[in-house]
Formats: sequence, C-alpha cells, structure tokens
Amino acid sequence: MSVPLIGLETEYGIIREDLDTSDPVEESMKLLECCPRKSVFRAWAYHREHTHVDMRGFQVDRLEQDEEEDEFCEQDRQRPYSYWEMKSDRVLVNGARFYNDHTHPEYATPECRTLFDLVAHDLAGEEIVRECVRRRNQDLGGSPLQVFKNNTDYSGHSYGTHDNYLISRRLPFDTWVRYLVPFMVTRQLFAGAGKIGSEGRNDQPFYGLQLSQRSDFVESLLSIETMTKRPIINTRDEPHASTQDYRRLHLIIGDANMSPYATALKVGTTRQVLAVIDQERLPPAIELADPVSDIKRVSRDRTGQVALKRTSGKTITPLEIQEWYLEHAGNSGAEDGDPQESEWVSREWARTLHDLRHQPEKLADRIDWAIKESLFNDFMEAEGLSWKDPVLQSVDLEYHNIDPDRGLYYGMQQAGEVTGLIPEKRIEKALDTPPKGTRAEIRGQMVDRELDRIKKIHWTGIEFDNGDTLDLTDIILPEDVERMLNSNKEQFAWK
Repeated sequence: MSVPLIGLETEYGIIREDLDTSDPVEESMKLLECCPRKSVFRAWAYHREHTHVDMRGFQVDRLEQDEEEDEFCEQDRQRPYSYWEMKSDRVLVNGARFYNDHTHPEYATPECRTLFDLVAHDLAGEEIVRECVRRRNQDLGGSPLQVFKNNTDYSGHSYGTHDNYLISRRLPFDTWVRYLVPFMVTRQLFAGAGKIGSEGRNDQPFYGLQLSQRSDFVESLLSIETMTKRPIINTRDEPHASTQDYRRLHLIIGDANMSPYATALKVGTTRQVLAVIDQERLPPAIELADPVSDIKRVSRDRTGQVALKRTSGKTITPLEIQEWYLEHAGNSGAEDGDPQESEWVSREWARTLHDLRHQPEKLADRIDWAIKESLFNDFMEAEGLSWKDPVLQSVDLEYHNIDPDRGLYYGMQQAGEVTGLIPEKRIEKALDTPPKGTRAEIRGQMVDRELDRIKKIHWTGIEFDNGDTLDLTDIILPEDVERMLNSNKEQFAWK
C-alpha cells in the first residue's frame, strides 16, 4: 500500500454582513455551537499534537506561527470565553473533526481509503457547515452570516485547504521533495480555484484571472511553517501514525474547490504520483531553477505554456510537466484503493490535459478556474466591464458562497452546467457514517455508542473517563481495523 490513507482540511471564510466589524473568532465559535450532529464537544486531546518536529531531521524550539498564537492568546484574554469554548472542537459521528481554527471554522474529513469516499466526505462537510449557518441565521433573525469555501478575503489574508497523504518513511525525504515539487508547481492547471487579480507582497499587480487562489501566498520551497513563509512542501513531521513506518505529507498550497470533479482530480493525481515515487519507478526528476517564483508564473498564465527554466538551462512548460507525470504515473495507484477510481483518474487526467492544450473552453464544465472564466466573460460582456473592475472580486466571492440561494457555483450546478460526480445518497450517508476500513470507523462508532464516556479524543486515540484508553496509532490497514473492532467488542459494548 503506497498511500493507504488520504484526507482534506478546509478552512472556511466567515463574515457578518449586518455589522461593520465583527469578531471572526466569536462568529466561528457561535457557528460551531449550532452544529446539530452527534459529536464529542470540546474534548480534543491537544497534548497529542506534535507540531515542532521537522521531516528534515530536527526539532524547532519555536515557530513563527507560535508568535501569532501568542498574539491570539493576548486578544483572547479580552474575550469572555475560555480557550476550550473558543476552539469548540467537535469530533463527529462520521469520524471528522470540526473546530474553530482561530478566525475560521475548519472541517477536517475523516481518514479515507478511497478517492470518492474522500470527495463525498468533503461535500458532507460542506453540508454540515451549511446546516450550522442556517441554524445560526435563524438565531440572528435573517441571513447576515455568510460563509465561503475559498482561500482569500481579498484583503491580503489567505486561509488554507490542505490535502494529506500517509506515505512510507522508507525513502529519504529529499527524494519525495525532488520528485513532487514540479508536480505541485503545475497541479494548479486543473486544481486551481481561480482568482481575480493579485494580492502578492512586493509583486507587480496582476489584472485578470489567475489559476490559483493560494499562489500569491507561497514564499518558500520547504518550511515547517503554515501561517507564514508558506511553502510548496510543508515539512512538519506529524504522521498521526507510527513514526517508524510513516510520514504524513501535509500539502498546504492547494485551493478549495467547489467542483467535486476538480477535488477528485487534484487528490487522485497527487496520490498516483506519490505511488510511483514510492515504487521508485520514475526516471530522473525534472528540476526547476526557481520553483517558488514559478508558482506565480504558472498561476498567471492560463494556457499552461509559460516557459519555466530548468536547472539544466533548458525550459519546459507547465503543460509539458504535467504530461510527463501523466506518462509515468497515469497508470499507478490501483493497489491503494478501487481500481475503477484509479482508471477514472488516469482517464480524466489525460482528458483534462488534452482539452487544456487543444480546446480549453471544454474545461468550463468541471475545472473551477475555467468555470469562472466562462462565467466572468459572460458577466463582463453583459455589464460592459473589464478584468480590472473591482466588482469582479465580489462576484468571485459569491462563486464560493455555500448558501445555495446565493452561491454562483450552486446556481450553475442546479442549471446542469457543471459536472456532477458524487450521488446525493453517498453524500447523505457520509454525514453520519465514517468510511469503512479506516480508524475513523472506530472513532465514529465510539462517538455513536460511548459518547458520554469519552474524556479526550484525537486522530490517534481515545481516552475514557474511567481511565481506559484506545490507541489508534497503528490502525492503518483494513485488517488492523477489523482486529481492533473484534478485540474490543466486549469491552466497549459494540453490537
């Protein structure tokens, strides 16, 4: 099993339209209090977090984001809430985590084994957040609270969508980096959510549609930081599994996709690339001379044809890089999940790159930035606007609004103008059912059946109020899950 577990974390933008100023920490907290789903509340085991260990073989005493944490704590002292009230952590019966990440509600899917399970759980997270927004707005007597599944507020702030992959520790970390960086630089050709204009510091202003919302905020190749000096490859060594056997690749430069097709292609292609890296099946890697700068260059050229300089002195285009990965990784990954899903990834990866090269207008039914391009072109033509008009940023935000009556993506979905992927029944099931064959299944069953006995809970374990503990660190494969279910059936009164 090259990549046995995958997951997504999404931070949502949140605003109150009826107030000139509002406290996003309080608004996120209030939103989480409205969650009606069965869950363990305010019991996350933070003592199990290990955020200062670096995959390059050292541990840092302090992160720059710790300073931001300290600033938040200083502000928090002025609020009439405890730390636990503000974090408002929930571990849901479907195995997911839903909490207040300072100024954003964040939904982390349960660990999934199959790609379409993951997309279904990401969409279930959308629905759970939307459910909370409806309930909060009922309390407020209108619809002043609005929440967005995106990565920028157009005021210079970026919030993350992180994709996670459990990979082997067998290979040196440098090997993963060398082969993965060119792919990550160019993955935005189909994974980018699209963005009007630019927000980069010390950059020449850009007018028009970028591929990616996160590209303006990437500042380094490698870093353990997540809130400053955002890297192409995050080096935090926190596998949430056996540290001897696994790494968790925590990728923080991805966009929040409204299109489930784009989400599936983003994660599916990355998983297949990781599989061939692990299998050591790739020829010598493509090495870019300046990958950090290339992130923005790729984002600001929607054709995929901008020339990127290689360390050899030659140049290569983003589209050529993706075609190289497709050639060498397009048929990998079936062993990690459903072979039909791997076939879907290979087929759709090839189709999308072909369309981008030959008929890019065909992408407008499934790739977020291309959907936006078509939508904005029609809007600009009808209103007599140009790409420089600031009203387009407001339209861009509304594309990501999770209110089905306002969200532009949902309007296109209802009109049948964008590609569907996951049946509604599968999304509905994911609201309350964890993915089978994962430790999330154990976690979900514990929340469902032993809720009142849980004292602390984490990805890697559960502590009960009578002193019992359930260690999930080594629960990775389906047979591990089955063994745990059977061995603890009597102790935890499972049926």
